Amino acid sequence: MRKINKKLIVSDFDGTLLNSSHTISEKVKKAINEYVANGGIFAVCTGRMLKSILPRVRELGLKGLVVAYQGSVIADIETGSIIKKNSIMPNDAARVCKFAENYGYTSNTYSDEVLYTSIPSGDKRLDVYESVTGIKAVNTPVPMSEFVKEHNLACHKITFLVYPEKRECLFGLLKNRFGGEFDVTCSSSALVEISPKEDNKGVALKYIAEHYGIALSSTVAVGDNLNDLSMIKVASIGVAVGNAVDALKNEADYVAVSNDEDAVAEIIEKFGYI
Repeated sequence: MRKINKKLIVSDFDGTLLNSSHTISEKVKKAINEYVANGGIFAVCTGRMLKSILPRVRELGLKGLVVAYQGSVIADIETGSIIKKNSIMPNDAARVCKFAENYGYTSNTYSDEVLYTSIPSGDKRLDVYESVTGIKAVNTPVPMSEFVKEHNLACHKITFLVYPEKRECLFGLLKNRFGGEFDVTCSSSALVEISPKEDNKGVALKYIAEHYGIALSSTVAVGDNLNDLSMIKVASIGVAVGNAVDALKNEADYVAVSNDEDAVAEIIEKFGYI
């Protein structure tokens, strides 16, 4: 048995644990399994829906807690039961969607494990998103702001799937308008996301550490995009993978190799053991 150094390692999923082929390498799987076998706790914290991430963490053989929707939902991996959840209330969600609609943007909302979209069927952006997440979206017959009001949808998060050249513009608009009320962030070059203010990845990491009785001084967090910023700031050691955006690298305590070079395996070896 190897002696554990940092007892809890929390990793983002897409762009961090997954490589560019959307798979987890055998080297990374082996590193995670060995770390857990030696007494470490490895957890995934993602923006994905719960039903999108559960099959993937079960495939890894992980047990315990998993974080979905940027921190809005925390669940037990084995049973799928939700331990903690939060949502943007219907009126607020409708306000956000309406604001974006005024600038010509469509949206996705997530409520009770259903993905609703106002993006027209056949749009390549939506096709790619559905393929990567394994979730088929339900198209709304009316603008999302109207649909949310009509169906009284409380939303775990709201996302805007945009072309990369449009991301900064929309992010700025939403951050300026709603940054004081909600967590406004980006999880990829094509995604701007809004979730409850009090439930970001940093808050989720604190919850997981407390759940396992682990001091924050014994935690590591790793990610690749702005939605991971709160998490790497809370952890004792915040790590950005080599393919991470510069804004995350600038805040990280350590910059690892890229997700295509088995970054998580490197991080486990460097910080997981004495």
